[in-house]
Amino acid sequence: MDIFLLLLGFVFVCLGIIGSFLPVLPGPLTAWFGLLLLHTTKIIPMDWTFLGITLGLAILIWILDYFIPAMGTKRFGGTKYGVYGTTIGLIVGLLSPIPFGMLLGAFFGAFIGEMMYDSKDTNRALKASFGAFIGFLASATIKFSIASVYFVLFLIQFWEFKGEFF
Repeated sequence: MDIFLLLLGFVFVCLGIIGSFLPVLPGPLTAWFGLLLLHTTKIIPMDWTFLGITLGLAILIWILDYFIPAMGTKRFGGTKYGVYGTTIGLIVGLLSPIPFGMLLGAFFGAFIGEMMYDSKDTNRALKASFGAFIGFLASATIKFSIASVYFVLFLIQFWEFKGEFF
């Protein structure tokens, strides 16, 4: 059973890295479940502090993932219409079956929101949309970084007890 949990945990941390770029999987949370599975084996001692801190960080990143593109829109001169458009576009993009739905949703949501605010200023709308795009890329980078750290932590903990697994 321990080998099964180890392999399943490894699959989850790998899916966490992939989920950093796919809107369907919450990358860091998925990777955290891999760490949890590793700690549920009889070989690795349960470390509630470690799991609590890593879970808290994963949840924080998961929540921030919905706000960072909106902050990018605001940072690049967008109004609250662009911020709302970015958030709505992210949700629509998440639910749509098109490739890169969240990315396109954030961009076009910010653009449409800014055009609703001032339909004559397309330059500002494009600038705010670019901010949403940059915010989405920043969010994906943060998620990838955290999921990669969880992957490395998984490998370190496994390596420490590898002799007891095999």
